[in-house]
Amino acid sequence: MEQSLRLRAYGKINLGLDVTGTREDGYHLVRMIMQSVRIYDRITVTRKKTPGIVLHNSLSFLPTDRRNLAYRAAELLFQETGMEETAGVEIRIEKYLPVAAGMAGGSTDAAAVLYGVNRLFRMGFDEKKLCELGLRLGADVPFCVMRGTVLAEGIGEELTKLPDMPDCSILVVKPDFPVSTKQVYQDLDAVMPEDGDHSEEAERFRESRPDIDGLIRAISAGSIGELLPCMGNVLEQVTVPAHPEIAEIAKKMEALGADRAMMSGSGPTVFGIFRSGEAAENAYRTFREESRREKDGARIYLTQPYAPLKPEREVRK
Repeated sequence: MEQSLRLRAYGKINLGLDVTGTREDGYHLVRMIMQSVRIYDRITVTRKKTPGIVLHNSLSFLPTDRRNLAYRAAELLFQETGMEETAGVEIRIEKYLPVAAGMAGGSTDAAAVLYGVNRLFRMGFDEKKLCELGLRLGADVPFCVMRGTVLAEGIGEELTKLPDMPDCSILVVKPDFPVSTKQVYQDLDAVMPEDGDHSEEAERFRESRPDIDGLIRAISAGSIGELLPCMGNVLEQVTVPAHPEIAEIAKKMEALGADRAMMSGSGPTVFGIFRSGEAAENAYRTFREESRREKDGARIYLTQPYAPLKPEREVRK
């Protein structure tokens, strides 16, 4: 019987993020293309002889009790199986993904713990059941269980697996400030136009909407060129006015050769898609050198799309 597992918890970007409405309970309805990237936290789950959950985190400012989604993931599985009084697990999280960045860092750690504890204690839950349990923890957790290239609808729980995203280089820059996803979605309600509103602001919002169906067709065709003009993120309409440097980073990426650059999730992370690996390397070096010179605390990575069955490649950070 396995005593310990070491896992990778992959981050994500949003190739397209649209908000189509709001439910009566306040949750926003979304339609988005989510893409795993080869930047990951390392999660170690180990059986312990005494009951209970012990969590360690490499970042001292993050909670290690049930305020942490990873802790609650283990707790949920023990409750579901009636093992909370008898089973014990130790969880170690080595954080490499940026925090409060729009890359699902907390959700992907929770998903890895769901997978690891399920396997370590031979609970027998399949991926579908783990996704159902993950939804109780957060809207992004089911995707982080599935990983790869996925259409997410509803509040993020209706998942449709898509073909792998075509190969490319992805430059990721996370500026040194956090953004609250909850606050962004709350503020979105004030800028979402109603039917019949044809003001300048309303039209600008509509123009920011991604072509989700176009993205699906482009991914299915394996065409980065067809994918690029379909990308978009309506949450930029909230986050960018509050943090104009996000738009400045995206503009700079495109000036350095990115075929398209935009914000991921609720921000503040910006990513750029590069068909040219050489241009991506040059842009990566430029951002790194300027960040070191300015001492601005930005987190900068050069990575690729993650597909579960493809071999790993190097991540630069």
